Amino acid sequence: MMAKKQLLLFKYGGNAMTNQLLKKQVLKNICDLKEKGFQVVIVHGGGPFIKQTLEEVNIDSEFIDGQRKTTPKAMEYVEMALKGKVNGSLISTINAMGHKAVGLSGKDGQTLIAKKRFHQHTKNGRTEMVDLGQVGDVESVDTSLIELLLENNFIPIITCIASDKNGIDYNINGDLFAGHIAGALSAEQYIILTDVDGLMLDKDNPSSMIQELKVAEINHLKEIKCIMGGMIPKMDSCVIALKRGAKLARIINGTVPEQISTLFENQKVGTIITS
Repeated sequence: MMAKKQLLLFKYGGNAMTNQLLKKQVLKNICDLKEKGFQVVIVHGGGPFIKQTLEEVNIDSEFIDGQRKTTPKAMEYVEMALKGKVNGSLISTINAMGHKAVGLSGKDGQTLIAKKRFHQHTKNGRTEMVDLGQVGDVESVDTSLIELLLENNFIPIITCIASDKNGIDYNINGDLFAGHIAGALSAEQYIILTDVDGLMLDKDNPSSMIQELKVAEINHLKEIKCIMGGMIPKMDSCVIALKRGAKLARIINGTVPEQISTLFENQKVGTIITS
């Protein structure tokens, strides 16, 4: 029996996605790790592409605490942007490098079952539950399709859409979606590609980067506003991944693609989160 290959799950998004040259370099570095004997899975969102697609068809987006409210009409175009534009272009790029990529969403093979998300919104000291439309949370994950693809040497590329038990589609936050899958696959490393080198104690001071962090320290860092804005769902997704079975989570700079290839040569890349 051959030893099971170590699995790396990459959450891919942000500027590393909108710049074509950078996208190629990122994917090339990820594919290089596959050639070194790792199994790789890529999970992606695509906020900028959703924004562009909705603008093209004149659908206004309403945001509540940074979360996009998704109407049934908007949901059609969200799926079009994520599965058509983003997923399709990642597959073409990887296939052109000589690898075999397969595009999925959480809907395929019932890999991920969604549930409707209600958002707690606090205004003037009062907290109320806000309906965000077709915005979902993760109910459950079934990794059998992903594992089947990995065993047959494919690279699964998964976007953050899933249906609930009644077949209603939901848009799920890409970071949280990725964290659940990384946990369910017991990933050796769950690696979030972002636009910064890692988590900074002081966001304006690059030398204040935190190299290692325990899950237990995250709440304190939220309280002192070290973790805020878009870093909150990223950190929450690391906690989900680690609690559900991933060995280690890491936040690195996707706009410096060479950081990906040195992940195993130089352990000091990015911010490492462990339980």
